[in-house]
Amino acid sequence: MKDKVSVCKKNDLRLKKIELSKLKGESMSPWPEKYVIGLTGNIATGKSVVRKMLEHMGAYGIDADALSHRVMAKGAPGFQPIVDYFGRWVLDSEGQIDRKRLGGIVFANPKALAKLESIIHPFVRQAISILAQRAKQKVIVIEAIKLVEGPLKESCDSIWVTDAAPKVQLARLLKKRKMSEQEAKQRILSQNPQKEKLAHADVIINNAGSFEDTWRQVAAAWAKAFPKTDTGPVELAKTQDGELSVQRATPRLAGAIAEFITKHSDGQKEMTRTDVMEAFGEKAFMVVMSGEELRGVVGWQVENLVSRVIDFYFAPSLSLKTAVPDLMKEVETASRELQSEAALLFLPAKLAKSDVWKQMKYEKRAIEDMTVRAWQEAARESDIPGTEMLFKQLRIDRVLRPI
Repeated sequence: MKDKVSVCKKNDLRLKKIELSKLKGESMSPWPEKYVIGLTGNIATGKSVVRKMLEHMGAYGIDADALSHRVMAKGAPGFQPIVDYFGRWVLDSEGQIDRKRLGGIVFANPKALAKLESIIHPFVRQAISILAQRAKQKVIVIEAIKLVEGPLKESCDSIWVTDAAPKVQLARLLKKRKMSEQEAKQRILSQNPQKEKLAHADVIINNAGSFEDTWRQVAAAWAKAFPKTDTGPVELAKTQDGELSVQRATPRLAGAIAEFITKHSDGQKEMTRTDVMEAFGEKAFMVVMSGEELRGVVGWQVENLVSRVIDFYFAPSLSLKTAVPDLMKEVETASRELQSEAALLFLPAKLAKSDVWKQMKYEKRAIEDMTVRAWQEAARESDIPGTEMLFKQLRIDRVLRPI
């Protein structure tokens, strides 16, 4: 039986170039001292989950699809060319491009899709270059559905392709993206055949099974590419009293995190180890430990340069004023390393009233009062009924302001 982490040999010339560059200690990417993994695969094959896994391993992830959304926002360089070509009919009541309405046009018309891509892709590549240059991490993962069809593939040292059966793709689109069956099938059929992507692959991740199965494949492929990398748990900081430690959790703590959240969520969440393992495909967890005992858990994610803290659970005996400053300092540090521009916290009203947030310069902010469209979209996506949103700007110099 073949190993599920498949290394393809079809593109011999490219593989020889990769091997030669490794022997010379060089990277094929245009960014000095960076090793670039190009991550692709058709819709709902699990690209984003694999990108998140690679971020847990220590890579810097770039989501080209999210960047394309930024490029077409009002005031961004792709906005007016799109409106000029497709008409003001694609605008919503706020004067922003309605992506669902635009998608209804382009995914039913290959020529219209090609025109849209010709407008936004040059700006997306420029944004990717900016992010890659500024990233501190040595390994860059670029997730892009049209990676191998364009010039972006030439910037990659290795091409990874996620794969799943069409019936799995369809089920995911129906369940996770709430698409109608007709819409989901149209999206699948509008894309280039998956076999064309597989033909370019250096690594194939079969992503039709459990999260743990996918995690094992990604970990094995990472270990083969970077055998000297340590991905074990690391203690990041200690609080002033010297008794508590803060660390970024790995899937090894999934069972303990599930038990802790179930116990301290006031009956709102029943979590299993499998639930937490699946959550690792979307977010990271920072934990507060007292010796071997778990005392606090924060679940957070950085997408589209916005950090969002959604899960926040503490043991009743733990003082917020003691634990929160060090815990959030580590979350903010990790977020800044991922070039996050802003942090959004979604907290129960009682917890949001603590003075500790004001000391850390978080403030209540209405979604409509935020000045950046991407921040507003992140807030709407994560807004949870019964919570209050706190906001903190993590950097003044906007990362993608040059475009």
